[in-house]
Amino acid sequence: LHDGNGRVQLPGFYDGVRDTPPHLSAQWQSLNFSHQSFLGEVGLRLPAGETAYSPLEHIWARPTCEINGVCGGYTGEGFKTVLPSQASAKISCRLVEGQDPKKIRTALREHVCSHLPADCSVEFTSFGASPAVVMPSAAPQFEIARAALSAEWEQGAAFTGCGGSIPVAGHFQDIIGVSPMLIGFAKDNDQIHSPNEKYDLQSFHKGIRSWARIIEALSVDKRSRQMAKK
Repeated sequence: LHDGNGRVQLPGFYDGVRDTPPHLSAQWQSLNFSHQSFLGEVGLRLPAGETAYSPLEHIWARPTCEINGVCGGYTGEGFKTVLPSQASAKISCRLVEGQDPKKIRTALREHVCSHLPADCSVEFTSFGASPAVVMPSAAPQFEIARAALSAEWEQGAAFTGCGGSIPVAGHFQDIIGVSPMLIGFAKDNDQIHSPNEKYDLQSFHKGIRSWARIIEALSVDKRSRQMAKK
């Protein structure tokens, strides 16, 4: 699925993929993100992904194709020399803005079929596909929100990428015509989605105040623009 430089081998996979805008790259570089510490938390030294990009860009800006699970053959206790007659794999692709999920799915299936050994067949099951979405972070409203967050937390807020699957955000943008602000206040040690997930009390209270600041700042901006039209 990948070449020696970590690039996905599916034909047309990178069609429509654009580089990160300069204003976002500058914000990310100012975060003083430690790649070594980030990778070290899971016992790694080297990042997986395109060698031309940093781990932060891998997570926030670059598309991926990965095998999430593999099953086949004898997996019980001990050892058996019986050759497996079938195997299965779960594969996902995390897309970025500009990629067509239907075309990517077709390219993946064609790529797998083109590499099948003789006398082998393959069946595919789809669990859905959604396009990626990018919010207009350079828009005035988003900058107003960033300034409000920076004031509450007393440090510069930054627009980041997110590898999570939130298809409804794209629906808000495409169907309703509005760009939602996805703002979270969880800390790294909150262990989101883990059995011992928690939420920090400081984040809870400052999150409330953050939204109060954002709504107030947006309201002031709206009134100012309305007054300017009179």
